[in-house]
Amino acid sequence: MKRSKTQRTSGVLVHITSLPGPYGIGEIGDAAKKFVNDLAKMGQHYWQILPTNFPEKHNSPYDTNSAFAQNPFLISLDELIKDGLIMRSDLNPMPEFSERKVEFEKLKTWKYSILKKAVTNFLLGDEDNLIEYRKFCNEHDFWLNDYALFMVIKDIEDQIDWTYWESGYKNRKKETIEDLELRYNSEIEEIKTLQFLFDRQWRSLKAHACKKGIKLIGDIPIYISFNSSDVWMNQELFKLDEDCKMQFQSGVPPDYFMESGQLWGHPIYDWQKHQDSNFSWWIDRINHMMKYVDIIRIDHFNGLAKYWEIPIEDVDATQGQWVEAKGSELLENVFKNNGNVNLIAEDLGEAAADAAILRNKHDIPGMSILQFSFYEIENLRDMEENTVLYTGTHDNDTSIGWYESLNDKLSKNEIDTLKNVLKSDLKEVNWHMIEYSLQSRAMTVIVPIQDILGLGSDARMNTPGTINDKNWSWRMNGSELKNSMMEKMKNITEKANRA
Repeated sequence: MKRSKTQRTSGVLVHITSLPGPYGIGEIGDAAKKFVNDLAKMGQHYWQILPTNFPEKHNSPYDTNSAFAQNPFLISLDELIKDGLIMRSDLNPMPEFSERKVEFEKLKTWKYSILKKAVTNFLLGDEDNLIEYRKFCNEHDFWLNDYALFMVIKDIEDQIDWTYWESGYKNRKKETIEDLELRYNSEIEEIKTLQFLFDRQWRSLKAHACKKGIKLIGDIPIYISFNSSDVWMNQELFKLDEDCKMQFQSGVPPDYFMESGQLWGHPIYDWQKHQDSNFSWWIDRINHMMKYVDIIRIDHFNGLAKYWEIPIEDVDATQGQWVEAKGSELLENVFKNNGNVNLIAEDLGEAAADAAILRNKHDIPGMSILQFSFYEIENLRDMEENTVLYTGTHDNDTSIGWYESLNDKLSKNEIDTLKNVLKSDLKEVNWHMIEYSLQSRAMTVIVPIQDILGLGSDARMNTPGTINDKNWSWRMNGSELKNSMMEKMKNITEKANRA
């Protein structure tokens, strides 16, 4: 994460889907640009988001059908209207959407038909736009056409995993794929056009952020979903058996939070094969992401040092084993290929010491979470400067929700120590935690929007290890971020010499 060694900075974490708006989900149009303006009013430097790739299962942005394709449901309908690709009447009848959560299934049913209409009008429209579209397709040919084929075949095969597809599709037989491209040309073009429309709107958002002095922090999961175009097209880069089934799966070992560990279920990389290819897939992935954001946070960065490999037949993570990865070789190739790559390492967990060797070698900041630090007060006193400090993340409770649960976790003496550290009676624990973080030694601080809004556990974004309709669905109300809150955030940011 390139910065001046003396520059103290801060930013806000909120995912695109959580932005307010009338269409059931946050979008990358006017609401996103307004939020950029709000960040500038708060004296912030960064907007951190979660992955914007197309979710595969459970609407999780960390489980996607491509490392490259973006989520078309984030496309702004108002921008499509401005571009003349749909009319406002095309939105009718519009369902009544919740202001507080994304109702994913209702949204998809309604919005996809509108996006299809926009694609049809685009492909029949202005020639200059079509020239720009064809240029986009050429520049993204290393993933785009294969992704479109993958999505079309998924529809043909009733959404089953690709290992169960008809042999010609599963094994990408040349004559089968050529026939598919002829028979399903319009469906393939539709998928590619939606990616182009997302790209065009995103470039407009990024330009607006740049104008306002706001940098975007994106997020990539270290692992890829098995049922993705990436695994289908690059089977040799993963530990699969001769029938294309996973031999091992991802996860983390038992710890303080989960006694049976976590079973994530992603395919495991064959790191030697990646090294043999000079890490070309990884380099493409990171270079592609750097076109969309200014900084990349690598989720579970520890897995680049060593990872927990679990037999595919296991039902929990207890019998896994540590295996060394090739993170050092990967990062050397990444930075050699592109000197503008800018990273944050999510290095929480048991392999943090191993990850620190990689971080220090490449001057990559790690992460600290204030909520966790209170369980070991010494962590607060010894906090590194080269870290990105969060009051909490998308995987944690909000600061208020966390504090309200402390009676079950800490003794009275520990809670008294917490009050003493924060110099507070904790009536506004969210603001005291924000101010403590901003005043800390950490060179960069990121605050989830829920903590600025003063929200409780109902506003939590995700609870790891659970699958339910609350995860990933939280949204902020359009009138919730008040001028008084923005002014307060600006004042304590300036007081901490971060504005």
